[in-house]
Order: sequence, then structure tokens, then C-alpha cells
Amino acid sequence: MEKITCTWDYERYPLAELSEDAPAANRRQMRLLYDRAVAATATAYAPYSHFRVGAAALMEDGTVVSGSNQENAAYPSGLCAERVTLFYAGARYPGMGVRALAIAARKGENLVELVAPCGACRQVMLETEQRQDYPMEVWLCGNQALYRLPSAEALLPFCFGKRELE
Repeated sequence: MEKITCTWDYERYPLAELSEDAPAANRRQMRLLYDRAVAATATAYAPYSHFRVGAAALMEDGTVVSGSNQENAAYPSGLCAERVTLFYAGARYPGMGVRALAIAARKGENLVELVAPCGACRQVMLETEQRQDYPMEVWLCGNQALYRLPSAEALLPFCFGKRELE
């Protein structure tokens, strides 16, 4: 038997580092996407879980689209914010890639410190990334910081996607 450990790197940016007067243009973009993901939590329809999730996608041309989770009494019929956002982006901007996807969540009125996408969303994120043939950064938006991962694939080790079917 051989024990193998998988690790990946991510970056943590305290919210103070994402202020509008930060010198790096990337940080201003990160703050914009963070704010749009947080704002999208207000549009969630979550009467059952009361867990409101918002997502915002930064498109190749700089456009930002957002979405939120939409629950249904028949639970499997609802959709997570990540899938709502990515499916809308694909339908509205066909052929245009997504450079980054930011995700935020609220439980009651409080922003959750760290929320990660469910398995189904990770699979859709991976497919989006593989379809565009370059990494899509994933930004997890908390109440204290933004966590930046280099790609959707980083969230899904031993992934199965488009490449395995070719």
C-alpha cells in the first residue's frame, strides 16, 4: 500500500485588502465581484433552508453576471446559485469564457465565513472550465476574507469530465 496526500494552494485576502483604493487593478476587480456575489444573496429564494447563496461570474470581456439559489418544495427541482449563474452566462454569452466565479452565502442575516460549492456545482464548474479550455478562478467570499482558488479543478480532485470522454 502506498499512501498519497493531495494538496492544493489557495490565497486568502482579508477584506481590508480588497478596498477600492487598493493599488492593484485585480483587487478592485475582486472587490467588485465579491460585492456582486454578496448582493446576489438578497435575490435567493430559500424559504426552506433559509440559506441564501449568491454567485457572480466575471466574463472574458469584463461583464459580470450574477445569480442566486432557487429552492423548490420538491428539493431536487431547485438550483444552486453557481449553476444558475453559469447556465445564465452560457445562455446569454455563448462562446464567451468565465474568468472567475465568486460565491457568497448568508444564514439568516449573517454572511457565512466560508462556503464551498456542492458536488453538482463543482461538476458544472469543471465542465465550464474544460469547455473554455482555460482555468476559471473560484473565489469563496466570507465575512472576513475572500479565498481565491486557481481553478474549478482544484475543488474536484480525480475529476471526470469532457476530457475523459474524448
